[in-house]
Amino acid sequence: MTGRYSTSFKDHFSAAAPHYAAFRPHYPLELAGFLATLPSQRDLAWDSGCGSGQLSTLLGRHFQRVEATDASAAQIAGAEAHPRVSYRVAKSEASELTDRCVDLAVCAQAAHWYDLDAYYREVRRVCRDGAAVALVTYGRNMLDSDVNTIVDDFYDRVAGPYWPPERRIVEDGYRNLPFPFREITAPSIDMTADWTLPQLLGYVDTWSAMRGMEKARGREPYEQFCRDMTAAWGKPGHPRRVTWPLAMRVGYV
Repeated sequence: MTGRYSTSFKDHFSAAAPHYAAFRPHYPLELAGFLATLPSQRDLAWDSGCGSGQLSTLLGRHFQRVEATDASAAQIAGAEAHPRVSYRVAKSEASELTDRCVDLAVCAQAAHWYDLDAYYREVRRVCRDGAAVALVTYGRNMLDSDVNTIVDDFYDRVAGPYWPPERRIVEDGYRNLPFPFREITAPSIDMTADWTLPQLLGYVDTWSAMRGMEKARGREPYEQFCRDMTAAWGKPGHPRRVTWPLAMRVGYV
């Protein structure tokens, strides 16, 4: 299988960058802790496709420095500040980092948008020998069964025609992506959040399918989904546990 999935930056998120920063889930401390155990040094981590810094700030707890890059200026503008994290607008395939300076190269919920051949060349250029590389992704969220049925129906039937083709790569847990590194087995880690109804609805509105659906059908399908969820949820301020199983490809350069 070729590593080339994208030859240009497909910007599905800049228009929704404020919502992305507000409503995307934060990765568990356990994930950053595991990633930090991989390299022999913890001087510099490179978080490409960093979005608004959901993982970057956690890596800042373990590494002396984190270079967090994203091709979207709007995402970088809304990123969460951290004293050890430096944010820059840059494509994953052209990081502008110096040669052999990185101890960990990680991209979370982003590799499916990449030109992987070019990204892997950049990883090999900027990483020290023996540095770690990790691709992290999460697919569908899971809730209590009474509301999860509504979310699944909206995901599959309503938003389904508007998901970019790269979504299939996410749903496969990156299993079919080429990964030309010395791979190791990653632990099973879940990302969880206790969300109210407004938080869950805000998250759904950040899905990459939403912008295409809005263009084709307007906001009414989403508004109907909101009405259905409101009827099923109970008190909107009552939190429910939301779970996303994480999938990872992890190895050494």
